[in-house]
Amino acid sequence: MKNIIKIPLLLLFLLSITASCKNEKSLQAYLVESQEKKEFITVDIPTDFLQLKSQDVSEDVKVTLESIRKVNLVALPFEGNESKYEEEKVTLKKIFKDNKEYKSLMSMKAKGMNVKLYYTGDTEAIDEVIAFGYGKKAGVGVARLLGSNMNPAKIIEMMNSIKIDPDSINLKQFKTIFQRK
Repeated sequence: MKNIIKIPLLLLFLLSITASCKNEKSLQAYLVESQEKKEFITVDIPTDFLQLKSQDVSEDVKVTLESIRKVNLVALPFEGNESKYEEEKVTLKKIFKDNKEYKSLMSMKAKGMNVKLYYTGDTEAIDEVIAFGYGKKAGVGVARLLGSNMNPAKIIEMMNSIKIDPDSINLKQFKTIFQRK
């Protein structure tokens, strides 16, 4: 009688272990693995590194900046990595498709780039905002803003107040800067 009970319990235990072991790759695992690859540009930016264009911005913008703890960036420049570009693009698309935790915020195409924004958390209190982009001029990459209780509308307003010129971004130049370290 005891063996009859033990066998189903053992099968149930093995089934639960097998079901809990997911074979899908997470964004966190992708970011960590990419740091080890020499052709990638990886940057972790603390928010105190970001500067506002003017100190005369609204209090909302300042509060929004304070709600962001860290920014992670992983990018693969297209030039010199043409064959790896497609592979990385497919890998990232699969991560976002397979993981239901990432909710789509918006998609856009601009200057030869496809960009998709995702988020985790509630719409009123976002914990993570992810920008995934790719294009044959720049390459493929993902930027992740980590924080707590972030408001997407306020983040967009804040992004307009940060000193960034998208026309002057050249991932190849970024890579040479970080290789000198």
